[in-house]
Amino acid sequence: MLFSVSGIEVSPWVPPLVAFVISVFTSMGGISGAFLILPFQVSVLGFTSPAVSATNQLYNIVAIPSGVYRYIKEGRMAWPLAWIIIIGTLPGVFLGAILRIRYLLDPKHFKLFAGLVLFYIGIKLIRDLVSSNKADKKQTQVEEKFKEQVEANQQKNRGNQTLGRETASRVVVNQFSLTRIVYEFQSQTFDINALSLMALSFIIGIVGGIYGIGGGAIIAPFLVTLFKLPIYTVAGATLMGTFVTSIAGVAIYQTLSVFFTHTPAAPDWALGFLFGIGGFAGMYCGARIQKFVRANVIKWILVFCIVFPAAQYVWQFFR
Repeated sequence: MLFSVSGIEVSPWVPPLVAFVISVFTSMGGISGAFLILPFQVSVLGFTSPAVSATNQLYNIVAIPSGVYRYIKEGRMAWPLAWIIIIGTLPGVFLGAILRIRYLLDPKHFKLFAGLVLFYIGIKLIRDLVSSNKADKKQTQVEEKFKEQVEANQQKNRGNQTLGRETASRVVVNQFSLTRIVYEFQSQTFDINALSLMALSFIIGIVGGIYGIGGGAIIAPFLVTLFKLPIYTVAGATLMGTFVTSIAGVAIYQTLSVFFTHTPAAPDWALGFLFGIGGFAGMYCGARIQKFVRANVIKWILVFCIVFPAAQYVWQFFR
């Protein structure tokens, strides 16, 4: 099948299959999988114009709602985190889209940029996994307690006992303003400086706008490593943030394509929807099984998925 916008030819079953496999794993950590689908489009399919970023964000729009639905249904959507991420990343995504079209047209330099971004995220995750600092104990204890509760509920289900919703397994918001977010999970309280998170979201939004992943995806590792939040409460918020900013990103690229007629900027709608269909199914599955997977396992999956394409991109630049 030939896709006219991207100029590539590929069997129609390949994009949804690739997206499904990737999103099953990444959605457990609050990442849509777009950051791995972009390397597939660039390196395997040969889609290297700025339109690939817009197509990647179109994938997010189609794929993410199923994962968000699961996290909302299970009561693990931290809405204040999602709104602050959205407020911070939206202007950054706009700026990033302009930078992508005007200054990062060379695929070789774009690959180096993407590789360095992924490397940084991977290093932050690895440091979090091998760290034994006291500051990490609260986060670890909450994650382990949640996992134990899920296992206990499984045992009750096997015994055909009637289960009610456990309030300790849900996110309870105590305070939300533009300066402070306070919420409880597993009887532990988490206090976040909203202004710091907003500033970080803006910077990450720029990177996300350039890279074509909406910005919200990149922030998930920072919430885990810098803000010490349990990954079981982060995933839904970052996916929601990615969804909203991706809508803005696609609209921005589509608009810019009118002014930058010499450069393909609008998304390849057919290709983006095919990736999105596979991602929709994969994210639902990933969000559904996340609570059965240990936090460290999820983080190591993300480390592998991030470092592998990063190393490949940097190597391709210097060889």
